[in-house]
Amino acid sequence: MTSRPEGEEAVAAAALIAAQCPGGDPIDTPCGPEELVPAFPDDLRTLADAALARVISEEAGPASNWVDPEDWKQWRADLNRLRTVLAPPSPSIPLFDIEQ
Repeated sequence: MTSRPEGEEAVAAAALIAAQCPGGDPIDTPCGPEELVPAFPDDLRTLADAALARVISEEAGPASNWVDPEDWKQWRADLNRLRTVLAPPSPSIPLFDIEQ
């Protein structure tokens, strides 16, 4: 089980990584970084997505410990949106090769 500080840090880190991905929302919060964040390597996208999956899957953790029950649906939707942005794009492989 992820503890509250670890879970919050995982969500914050995932949001910073997602902000650099296509379709990601910029970080605009007083709690955000004060300086420009360097570009993250692409392999962190997968780790961030896995961390969010773990946070979301813990039924007794985030829902009962650090998210109000009335905010749970919106919180989960926000994390799923981050996961969608973090998902690496599917490789564009042609289904068949057409010769002309």
